[in-house]
Amino acid sequence: MFRKFTKEDIHSRSNIKSSQQRNLKAKWVRQFPALESVIDDIIPKKSQVILIKCEDKIQLYCVDNKVVAFQQFDDLIPSLEIVHKYPDCFPKVQVDRGAIKFVLSGANIMCPGLTSPGAQLPEENLEKGTIVTIYAEGKEHALAVGALEMSTDDIKSLNKNVGVELFHHLGDCLWNFSFD
Repeated sequence: MFRKFTKEDIHSRSNIKSSQQRNLKAKWVRQFPALESVIDDIIPKKSQVILIKCEDKIQLYCVDNKVVAFQQFDDLIPSLEIVHKYPDCFPKVQVDRGAIKFVLSGANIMCPGLTSPGAQLPEENLEKGTIVTIYAEGKEHALAVGALEMSTDDIKSLNKNVGVELFHHLGDCLWNFSFD
């Protein structure tokens, strides 16, 4: 999604009202209930949230010149910076060592990379479309954020095709984005 993102992709920047800010917080907490205790740290009450509208109907939400989340249709997707600060607030999957270079180059994650030795899927079933953070075997921090293309039970049973569609990864243009 952000492989070739540049400042030319930005259409408009605007400050959002405090009522919209409250709605944004409420929507994010509904989507990720574990964020409830830290949502005021991510988006402080007196801070100004900036909405940046970009190509392909992508919206970036920024606080203090840092992207905290983005949205392409309905789901709010956390930036990796937020995932690194609050790792326990988001569903996790883990890929094996062989998938790391592909994830860091922006490739979608195939099911075998999620089911092989060294990889981990959560015990409870996550539905198709769930936003997940992607970790790697032997690494402490998340590599990427994506959405499940099939439920985790289907990934375990079928073990072929794309398992996770990648949205944002370490080293992509959003990771390196600055407002200057």
